[in-house]
Formats: sequence, C-alpha cells, structure tokens
Amino acid sequence: MTQFDYYEILEVSRDCSGAELKKSYRKLAMKYHPDRNQGDKEAEEKFKQINEAYQVLSDEEKRSIYDKYGKEGLERHGGFGGGGMDDFMDIFNSMFGGGFGGFGGFGQARRSPDQKYAQDFEQEITLAFHEAVFGCEKKIDIVYKVPCSDCKGTGAKDGKMETCDYCKGQGQVVMRQGPMTFAQTCPKCKGEGKTVAEKCSTCHGRGYQTKEESVTIKIPAGVDSGNRLRVQGRGNEDKYGRRGDLYLTFIVEEDEHFIRNGSDIYIEVPVFFTQAVLGAELTIHSLEEELKLDLKPGTKDKAQFVFPGEGVVDVHTGRKGRLIAQVKMIMPEKLSSEQKELLQKLQESFGVESTPHQGLFESVCDRVKGWFS
Repeated sequence: MTQFDYYEILEVSRDCSGAELKKSYRKLAMKYHPDRNQGDKEAEEKFKQINEAYQVLSDEEKRSIYDKYGKEGLERHGGFGGGGMDDFMDIFNSMFGGGFGGFGGFGQARRSPDQKYAQDFEQEITLAFHEAVFGCEKKIDIVYKVPCSDCKGTGAKDGKMETCDYCKGQGQVVMRQGPMTFAQTCPKCKGEGKTVAEKCSTCHGRGYQTKEESVTIKIPAGVDSGNRLRVQGRGNEDKYGRRGDLYLTFIVEEDEHFIRNGSDIYIEVPVFFTQAVLGAELTIHSLEEELKLDLKPGTKDKAQFVFPGEGVVDVHTGRKGRLIAQVKMIMPEKLSSEQKELLQKLQESFGVESTPHQGLFESVCDRVKGWFS
C-alpha cells in the first residue's frame, strides 16, 4: 500500500465525527473524480487514495484497528480488499446515486472490463439568472465517445491483444506480507488480463473516437449553481451501441438587482431619509409582479420586509421561497442654503432629543474622571 495518512488525505482531524468524514469525502471525491479529470493520472491516484481512506475510516472496526496499529495492523487483520478502480467507483456511487427528478451525483460510471472509458460523463452549463429561476429550453453542444471502429475499442492494432505477462491473464496479482495473503488488481493490465501488443494508429491506443451532437435540454425552474441534471441516453457509447447518461452541472450567473439564497430572493430598496422618517407607500418589483411596500414612520436603515411565496421555486419540493426587501437609507449629498436652514429649524424644534450624544458622553466623561480621582 502507498504510505499516506488516511486522516490527512481526507483533510479531517483524527477525532472527526462520521458526518464530518462523509462531508469531506464527498467534496474531495467530486473534485478528483476521473470523469472530471480525463487523462490526469495524478487525479486518478488521488481519487483512489481518497476512496481507500474512506473505506477504512467509515468502518468503525477498521478505523479502530487503524488508529491503534496503522496500515500494518489492517493488513494483519485482512482489512484491505482488491482496491481496483471498480471497487472505488462502487464506494463513490453508493453515496452519489441519482436523486429526485433526475438530480443527484454521477451515474454508475458504467464500464465493461474491456472498455477504456465510462459511459456516463459530466458537462458544465452556464445559465442566466432568469433562465435558472423560471426554467428554459437550452440547446447545447456535446462531444461524446464511441468505440474506435478500427480496433473495436481495444486500443490495439487490428484489435489484437496478448495475455498480460505480469498477471498471466488473471487480472489480479497475489501479494504476501508476513502470514497474510491478499489480491490486488494487476497494475499493468488494470484487471483486464490482456495488454495491447501494438497501439492502434487510428485512436493512438485510446480505444475510442469522438462525435459531436447538439441537444435541446428542458431545464426545470429553480435550479441553482451546483445542481446536476441527468440526461438519459446522451452519454458515451459502448461497443454494443448503448449510450450512457450525460450529467449537466449548472453554473448560474448573478443578477444586477436580485440576490439569491436558495429559494429566497433579496432586493435592496433605496429609501430617501424623509420617506423613512415620515413613512411612505412604495411600489417594488418581485420576480414576477409589482408589490406594495408600506413604510411605517421611523423605519430604520436595513429594515427588512418579507413577502412569502414571492421567491424561487424549490426544484425538489415545488414550494416557493420568500422575497426579502431590505431598506437602504439614502441621504442627500448636497444641500441648498434654504434646505440647510429648514433642517436647522427642524433640529432645533426637537430640543434635547436632537442631541442624544451629549448625555451619553457626559456620563462617559464622569466615569473616566472617577478612575483618576
């Protein structure tokens, strides 16, 4: 086994809870997933390490052995399995299955033992604010994989493979450490039992070619950044002509006026100071209609007014969130001599009430003097 600390690889403390462990695993597994890092060997190795660490630390018994005796203790107790990529994908997919309405994580990363790529793949798509809020139809261009016609998806010239000389065609190698014996996926043939004698010149040994396609997708109202939508039958094609699934990950642009927080929408309402003091009825805009905002006399800066059911539709529950209108006090930048005179008279008319700071600082001054007397 590669020597690395399971807690460090999952970026958690040794006394972390199961929930903290799971949260960190989800974040890291999504970051280093092979479908997001095509051809990146370092990311693939990191993905294997993350899953290996989670496989141990999420099991109370294995975690206890690891904490006391380290990896050597796990090996003595038979705590490791084969550890191939398919095993790691099983761990990943047990946590990232499809969700309500086609939303969720990646698919099953379906792949035949002799296929060099997964049938499912992910693509990011950028939406304007209103497209995400109200839903839309979006035409997108995708590039998907099909088996190379010349090598039949094997990556070998004329499809000719030879028995792996490292595992003798078994796809696994037996490792011994002390009294323990365990099997691992063959590092040379990746478990296939066969290797390429000579690379296919058409696909350069990759085993696939690519095709382009335009697809019109119906996007439901309420999607947000980070949401994923599964589009069935638009993934990569296997050697039998079956296509996997396309997973769209949304990136939603910000709006100039509305700020979104989940299904709630915030809007800032400029209010002149006299309106706040005297009270006023204002007309504001929600996502779909005009609303009346009743300012009571003496409304304070940053006061919030909540309008239930005027937010965004929750893509999972169908319920609408709230519109929250927040007051932004506007003060005059310049005053005419007449305005200054009127304001001065107004201030004087309030008497002591217009100078609240004086009483406060007189009290503070008396206290400070008392410290030195």
